[in-house]
Amino acid sequence: MLPLTTTPKGNTTELEALSGAAVRGDVQATGRLLKLLAPGMIRAAHAMMGRDHADVDDVVQQSMIAFVQALPHFRGECSPSHFASSIVAKTSLAAKRRARTRAERHDAAAEVDALVADRPSPTEHAAAEQRRDAVRELMEQIPEEQAEALALRIVFGFSLAEVSATTGVPANTVRSRVRLAKEALRRRIESRPELLELLEEAS
Repeated sequence: MLPLTTTPKGNTTELEALSGAAVRGDVQATGRLLKLLAPGMIRAAHAMMGRDHADVDDVVQQSMIAFVQALPHFRGECSPSHFASSIVAKTSLAAKRRARTRAERHDAAAEVDALVADRPSPTEHAAAEQRRDAVRELMEQIPEEQAEALALRIVFGFSLAEVSATTGVPANTVRSRVRLAKEALRRRIESRPELLELLEEAS
């Protein structure tokens, strides 16, 4: 799992100050905040979409626009970087659903590329790629709130408390959504026990 939610350059106090000013409509603060968060948002989009996915650049751009548009509603329940990651997750899921619809309409499967991590051995990489592809495929087919919870837990590595703060729903609701998503994943891969390891990461 990649460290997608580490604090960007600029300390936490600066990020919080910038986000507060941005919420109040400070254009310069918004630009500075977006500049600090952009590298993490790009990594997050690559993790969700696959680095070479045809739509990944569009997702990055749409996520940044959505982040700026959502700032007036940001109340500081989570960190600015977690808030940005949540928006990337939602934007990526929506993009992948649109891509799937287009692909089905043209009777072709949507392209899903592997996430290139820290260059594990070929065997480890193949297994990791297989697990990630299973999650990506699953997230296109289950309810959006379950897909978001699963993505934040597994792809982004958020704790249950962090998912709760980021999505604004109680921890028990997050736990339920993750459980339902895991059950859906388990049904899809029950004949492939080597993939069941992935489910443990969301416990």
